[in-house]
Amino acid sequence: MLVRGLRGLQYLGLNLTGLVSGLYLVLFAATVQLGPGPQARWCLAGAALLAAMAWLGSLHRARAIAEVATSRIASAAQGYVELTGRASVDQDHLVYTPLGGIPCIWYRYTLYSKDNAKREWRQIDSDVSSSTFDISDPTGVCTVDPDHAEVVSPQVRTSYPGNDKLVEELLFGGNTIYVLGDFSTLGGASTALSVREDVGTLLASWKQDRAGLHQRFDLDRNGTVDLQEWELARQLATQTVEHQHRDIRQQPGVHLMRAPQDGRLFLISALSPQALRNHFLRWSFIHLALGMVATAGWFYLA
Repeated sequence: MLVRGLRGLQYLGLNLTGLVSGLYLVLFAATVQLGPGPQARWCLAGAALLAAMAWLGSLHRARAIAEVATSRIASAAQGYVELTGRASVDQDHLVYTPLGGIPCIWYRYTLYSKDNAKREWRQIDSDVSSSTFDISDPTGVCTVDPDHAEVVSPQVRTSYPGNDKLVEELLFGGNTIYVLGDFSTLGGASTALSVREDVGTLLASWKQDRAGLHQRFDLDRNGTVDLQEWELARQLATQTVEHQHRDIRQQPGVHLMRAPQDGRLFLISALSPQALRNHFLRWSFIHLALGMVATAGWFYLA
């Protein structure tokens, strides 16, 4: 439950690695500043709990990457899949960072201002992009909706405009992008269509034009469309709808990757699957080591 709560912070566009690292720093610094005593033990207990949560989260991510095989876009199953593809460099799919003006496919920035009194940087603004971008492999193209994604190891650029500090995290067009999330195809062969409903709608539209209906289906010209003639109209409507459905399903569908609605991981990275898995395994060892240090400190102060 706690791990899911921490992961849910990604929905706010937060950098989870930076957030957890910052919490470690605060808790261990507070322990040193407070010195031996109950308050220091509480800080160490908090650090140990944080380490346990982060350790489990890193192992969960590494396991998810290892368990889901990479799919080709054209043949990917509907549902939870892993894709890799080259990000589009088309100008229509690029966004520009609001402050730095850097062209990219995704950004997250944080702006800091120098607090001269405390001699530290204070965050004054931040934002994360939500524009979709395309990735492609030899079999097709997939649109990625990055909302609620955990973006791992983007390129980081730091600049100092005026008296401020700007940190920009970026993914660039032309790079190979890894995505783990919910895959669906909109339109094309997977389009959900109902012959019964569409036939009913078509017949209702024909009935609106009574003159046209009689001209087409009142075969004996007696001024009424009897049951036999109406059955002919129904058969023609069914044939028309089935032909339309075939045309719709023959159109190419739009492939889309987005956040799973069941809360499973939604990862985006410029790292390869193996490098990304190793990234999380390294962090799991770091969290485990920090947790052991915090636990040992807690017993030492007991």
